[in-house]
Amino acid sequence: MKRVTSSEAARNFSQLSDLALSEPVVVTKNGRDRLVLLGIDEYHFLIDTIDEFSAKNADVAVPKLGRYRTVARNRRGAG
Repeated sequence: MKRVTSSEAARNFSQLSDLALSEPVVVTKNGRDRLVLLGIDEYHFLIDTIDEFSAKNADVAVPKLGRYRTVARNRRGAG
């Protein structure tokens, strides 16, 4: 997994976005991990896996992914 600073990510976004299609790219700021660039297929796989786990384990508390999850799911049409 590649790690880059936020400055490097800004300068090389096109190259890093291509790399993110094959592996996650961690973006750091002030020496701390801040973001992860993922290909959209990997993102959908992760969301679908969480949804499947939630459906199978309704009695287990599953952490929410945050406010952006609903927006992303709605754009896919999965609501």
